[in-house]
Amino acid sequence: MNEPQASVGRVLRRLLQHLVGFRWLIVAIVVIDLLAVPLTLLAPVPLQLAVDHAIGSHPLPTWLAALPARTPGALLAVAVAMIIVLALLSQLQRNGAWLLQSWTGERVVLAFRAELFRRAQRLSMTYHDRRGVADSIYRIQYDAGSVQWVAVYGIAPLVTAAGTLVGIFAVMWSMNTALALIALAVVPPLLLLTRFFGGKVRHRWHEQKELESSTTSVLQEVLNSLRVVKAFGQEGREAERYLDRASREIRANLSVVRTQAMFYTLIALVLACGTAGALWIAGNGVRNGTLTLGQLTVVMAYLAQLYAPLEALTQNFTNLQGSLAGAERAFALLDAQIDVDDRPGARSLERASGDIELRDVHFNYEPGQPVLAGANAHIPAGTRVGLVGRTGAGKTTLVNMLTRFHDPTQGAVLLDGVDLRELKLADLRRQFAIVLQDPLLFSTTLAENIAYGRPDATREQIEAAARAADAHDFISALPDGYDTVVGERGMTLSGGQRQRVALARAFLKDAPILILDEPTSSVDLKTEAAIIEAMERLMSGRTTFIVAHRLATLAHCDRVYAIQDGRLVPADASDSDALLDNVGLAHESLS
Repeated sequence: MNEPQASVGRVLRRLLQHLVGFRWLIVAIVVIDLLAVPLTLLAPVPLQLAVDHAIGSHPLPTWLAALPARTPGALLAVAVAMIIVLALLSQLQRNGAWLLQSWTGERVVLAFRAELFRRAQRLSMTYHDRRGVADSIYRIQYDAGSVQWVAVYGIAPLVTAAGTLVGIFAVMWSMNTALALIALAVVPPLLLLTRFFGGKVRHRWHEQKELESSTTSVLQEVLNSLRVVKAFGQEGREAERYLDRASREIRANLSVVRTQAMFYTLIALVLACGTAGALWIAGNGVRNGTLTLGQLTVVMAYLAQLYAPLEALTQNFTNLQGSLAGAERAFALLDAQIDVDDRPGARSLERASGDIELRDVHFNYEPGQPVLAGANAHIPAGTRVGLVGRTGAGKTTLVNMLTRFHDPTQGAVLLDGVDLRELKLADLRRQFAIVLQDPLLFSTTLAENIAYGRPDATREQIEAAARAADAHDFISALPDGYDTVVGERGMTLSGGQRQRVALARAFLKDAPILILDEPTSSVDLKTEAAIIEAMERLMSGRTTFIVAHRLATLAHCDRVYAIQDGRLVPADASDSDALLDNVGLAHESLS
């Protein structure tokens, strides 16, 4: 999804606002960089000393008049010593700048990534469903690095180059006014070229980053769904899809490179013209006797040192456009509307009783395409409710509203008589424990997975929850027990084992409201019996919503609602034929 481009000034202002906390570190980088200016100005001096005074016979400058030995050999030795000392000082300056730049840059990026990550977690599921998770990952991991480039490799070199330009121009002006003006004459065409190519390069960087993010999205999608890809033998098709996206990304990269190459060529041509003009004037000055050969050497050395940062700055300007494009994408994530958040003056909630009411609840993901259209129900605390309906009817949408993953577009959901939107979000979500059909475990220890909802839980509490979920025995049999690290998404465990760990997590959280999304649909009958027994213990005394995909699950419910045409319709769990015809449940007995 292409986003409108903001002005360069606006992006830079926002970047500078994010750098306020690091301003003294950036000042220190600028100060260390500015130390290069006097070292740069002194670098050609040994050459003039050697050419005009050690080799030639020109009078010594005032600052060398106090030397005890003024023989050509001694003067040459002084020139050699100056070269070594200046080289050492220059290297120390560069090392100090490099270390401080690296340290500051990493801290700046870390702080920016953390801010983006916190924002991404606060955004609603609707945002992530529409944009895709890979897009947010790319913005956090890659686009955030733009702030480092601007802060460390954009601002400081600009200040240093300006200082170098002023210093060398002043020296050249004192030596020869015409040479100084020739040297300065290249600046206006450089500025015009930079302005002309800047917009073009920035637009192409935007396209490249969008395509690179899209390519990353394909990779993530395929690798996360590798079992499905392999099962259907679609490896070749997915490889072609990846190659298509990657090829478009390469073409965008080459477009950036072509534009940069043209820009660099014109910059080099302008600087060459400046150098040629200065050489013409300086050469004639030597012929006319207004300049010495040593002064000519110094002038040309100064000119090279003047043009080197100018060339680097103009060339880095195109890289800056890439950083600005990345910064815009990162700021777009920060600016994304948080449509599910705490209202001003939101109420605190310690522990709810679990009374739920839906009042004329409407919801749609896209305008004109309602998922829920006037759902009404009252569920007293402690009631077990079955939710049935065909695929896409809105079962998941409804339970997502209970935890405010989405808010109704019309109507209200109430907990203990209070609109969910009036409660603090963190307090509300502490009232719920969720067990999904495909339980998600993290790539960490089993103990940490069980304690995910209560990180401060003791090992005894974790083990008690595992026993309640009938998970303690299989965990204890593992080589590292509760310290066993499960693989990504817990795939090193069987489906039944993952489900029991998820139940243990719900036991430990001890929330008053429970959401079960058919937790037995993907396990065998023996495992299902153990899980159902654990579920019975877990549901005791809690308001429970069970998203049912087959009839057997409804045996545990006090009441059943079918979602039809966006409304909640009371259903009779004993009328299996009606449920099969109307909501498409799997055909099996209720026993």
